[in-house]
Amino acid sequence: MPRAVYVLALGIFAMVTSEFVVAGLMPQMAEGLNATIPQIGYLITAFAVAMAVGGPFLTVALMKLPPRTALMVLFGVFLAGNVLAATATGYGTMMAARIVTGIASQAFFGVGISMCARITRPEVRGRAIAAAMNGLMLGTLLGLPLATLVGGRFGWRAAFWAITLITVVAAVATLFGVPRIERTEGGGDFRQEIGVFRKPRMWLVLSSSTLIIGATFSAFSYFNPILTDVTGFSTDTVPLLLIAYGAATVIGNNVVGRFADGHTVPVLAVGLVLNTVFLTGFALLADVPAPAVVSMMGIGLVGVTMNPAMVTRVQRTGNAGPLVNTVHSSFITLGIILGSSIGAVVIDVWGLRAPLWLGAVMALAGLATVLPDLSRGTTPVTGPAPALPDERNELAPADQPAGQR
Repeated sequence: MPRAVYVLALGIFAMVTSEFVVAGLMPQMAEGLNATIPQIGYLITAFAVAMAVGGPFLTVALMKLPPRTALMVLFGVFLAGNVLAATATGYGTMMAARIVTGIASQAFFGVGISMCARITRPEVRGRAIAAAMNGLMLGTLLGLPLATLVGGRFGWRAAFWAITLITVVAAVATLFGVPRIERTEGGGDFRQEIGVFRKPRMWLVLSSSTLIIGATFSAFSYFNPILTDVTGFSTDTVPLLLIAYGAATVIGNNVVGRFADGHTVPVLAVGLVLNTVFLTGFALLADVPAPAVVSMMGIGLVGVTMNPAMVTRVQRTGNAGPLVNTVHSSFITLGIILGSSIGAVVIDVWGLRAPLWLGAVMALAGLATVLPDLSRGTTPVTGPAPALPDERNELAPADQPAGQR
């Protein structure tokens, strides 16, 4: 595996930690910005909406640049947003900072995942994507609790300064650790990349990712109140359970990455079936600690961990370009928004178990969007991703030693 893949994972880790940090520092930020807790919650929503809506437009603006140059520009925008957040003296400034970082974060995902595709052979892209996505899993497992710890001990601004430092380290590592690949003639053409969205099947594949992630986040968003108010765990125990959940996502991500290339659609189908089982089991037995914890761990193993297979399927349906990957990330973010927001609505009507039932329904709907490909077994599902006009999976020896490919 090229070292550059792990460097890209570090950049993703910085982005994800910034995305989640507000959730862990709501009371401190509300006091420091003279705002209410719901207003601080809107900062999380704004970040997600900025990712989903603004990310693709920024990606389009950077399509003419070589990939590494685009990544460095995105680091610069993201860094500026975090510095603005760390120095914000009012709620409006913080809102602007979250929008800027959200847009840059989404574009970074798209360009970074596209870069993974370009520096690895088609048959091992799923493993490369899984390695890069470890930045996402570790951001959940380590980034959020560490940022919360720093913010709780030294103030919420210190958490944003810590993320700024991580961003600088990731940018320097990218500058020296990610190979420079020039954009060849015809590359980065908007019309060529946008053309894949004329395929009806592309929208079906994208909707699968929305439902897979939506099913998981309808539950994940409310683990804390479910585990305390329904299962009966203490507030001191829940963080330990969430760390265990994060560890399960790291394990599941790497397992899925191993099979994502050769068995893309079967992996997604099995994952959705198992997630339905775990979500249903959690809903039925949420008041019994042992099965509740087992179900939560199961959701960790087969929920967001489907990312490598999801990305592989999208790339094989469209292409491995940055715009396709960024739009895919936007559909993933849409899943997060739908799962968490609809989950809040059903809680008000049916109680804390309702988001778990919602997740099971969304997982079944996701399975329905995957089954046609499973029964058809078409070439776009099992073959390598179509190449872009400028896509070259061969790098100069100085950029990528043969033993790493």
